[in-house]
Amino acid sequence: MKDQFYKYIEDLQETITSKLEEVDGVGRFKEDLWEREEGGGGRTRVIENGAVFEKGGVNISAVHGELPAALRNQFQVEEGNFFACGLSLVLHPKNPFLPTVHANWRYFEMYDESGNIVTQWFGGGQDLTPYYLFEEDAIHFHSVCKTSCDLHDLSFYPKFKDNCDTYFWNSHRNEARGIGGLFFDYLKETDEFSIQDRFNFVTEVGNHFLESYVPIVALRKEVPFTIAHKNWQEIRRGRYVEFNLVHDRGTLFGLKTNGRIESILMSLPPNVQWVYNHQPEKNSKEAKLIQVLSKPIDWI
Repeated sequence: MKDQFYKYIEDLQETITSKLEEVDGVGRFKEDLWEREEGGGGRTRVIENGAVFEKGGVNISAVHGELPAALRNQFQVEEGNFFACGLSLVLHPKNPFLPTVHANWRYFEMYDESGNIVTQWFGGGQDLTPYYLFEEDAIHFHSVCKTSCDLHDLSFYPKFKDNCDTYFWNSHRNEARGIGGLFFDYLKETDEFSIQDRFNFVTEVGNHFLESYVPIVALRKEVPFTIAHKNWQEIRRGRYVEFNLVHDRGTLFGLKTNGRIESILMSLPPNVQWVYNHQPEKNSKEAKLIQVLSKPIDWI
């Protein structure tokens, strides 16, 4: 399974980066191969200062070795070995009318002293963070998410949509990071679903990613904007950074386990503002976004 999934994310990285370069027209991904001292490594691809994407990354990694202390504590084991691989992407567009998007798909195995698999699971999802709300964009993104889920089980979309709304919540601000999508974790083998079923579902979601986002880019990438729009985008990017550094489990885990800092912090946007006690003008488009982020919404 680990070989099967790693081959999948290798191919998916190539598919996604090629399409995004085509969409951008100017920017190109720079590739950075790296190795982890304890075992494994990754292939980071970053795009910067393109025509559409101000900054973005589409990264894959496969790491293995002894369980870090943080994982030993989490799983309540004294020792053990693990394997983990995944693809993670974040895209921060230049145009404030284009949303930031995040996605990842990952696989994990843990072994006993004899090398037998003790547990294994899949996780991942995707979510959209707009700076100006276009309801048709939110509906499109969620519709594609639902389609990929419904091909496997009709209970998946409402469950994983709720998970996403709960997870991407800036509790210290009492607001959502964005308008959600899908979030799932610890998808293990059960009486109902084999591990191959889990693989088939997660790859279905990954295969639908470009369909969920690229049409939104095509609609919004050339919409004229002002400095005021850009300022608002950068203020809202600050909330994105706050979530990643305060709440995001993946970021915090990487920082606590001697992860590769450049890859971990690749998700952060290049230009951000924190304006003291900033309040959008009443009844403005900016205020509408804040109102929408105050509670989860069923977009479909």
